Amino acid sequence: MSTDMPEPPWRTPRKEVTRRSLSRETIVDAALGVLRADGIDGVSMRRVASELGTGPASLYAHIAHKDELLELLFDEVAGEIPLPEPDPARWREQVTQLWMDSRAAMQRYRDIARVALGSVPLGPNSIRIAEVTMVLLRMGGVPDQAVAWAVDVVGLYVSASAVEGAVVEDRKAGEGQDPAHYYRQVATYFASLPPDRFPTFVGLLPLLTEGDADERFRFGLDLLVGGLAALAD
Repeated sequence: MSTDMPEPPWRTPRKEVTRRSLSRETIVDAALGVLRADGIDGVSMRRVASELGTGPASLYAHIAHKDELLELLFDEVAGEIPLPEPDPARWREQVTQLWMDSRAAMQRYRDIARVALGSVPLGPNSIRIAEVTMVLLRMGGVPDQAVAWAVDVVGLYVSASAVEGAVVEDRKAGEGQDPAHYYRQVATYFASLPPDRFPTFVGLLPLLTEGDADERFRFGLDLLVGGLAALAD
């Protein structure tokens, strides 16, 4: 039938065809959009299929299930993390920046860091990050056992920090909760604690509430990197 003729008024309006040629890449790209909008809990095979203008069954020819899709999403995000050219003279600076960049990348995609908690990221981009991390630590003289464990320990720290940031942002967006107001309430409660029972806690109160999330994260990284450097030959 010719498409340049007007439709009868009683007929359902013609819908624009939005379906794209399906591939793993197009599915992951669509899923990234859902992830940015609604976080991990909003990502489903049905929702992604809808974004692509098709049915969920057509996705299963490319991706087995949601968990596999989340693994692919995590590795796609990991691919945005810049990798340094290892320099032995700057290993501490470089490994710290690598972990800061890792957290920043994950924070751009809501709570994607949840994928790395309780599982081992096995995608090529994730493995490249681990490889560069271990190269840098070895350049600094960190013992091999510490190098091997540090990839896991620091990865947990970075991922947990990114997840915490996502939780705060979700509360801010969903409940209208101002994080600064919440922390002021916490500080007020701390100040009400009896100093005779908690003298050290109350004495350090002004310092306990100092610093923003980025400053505290960097402090933690400095502790970890300093500890690893102390193990170096």
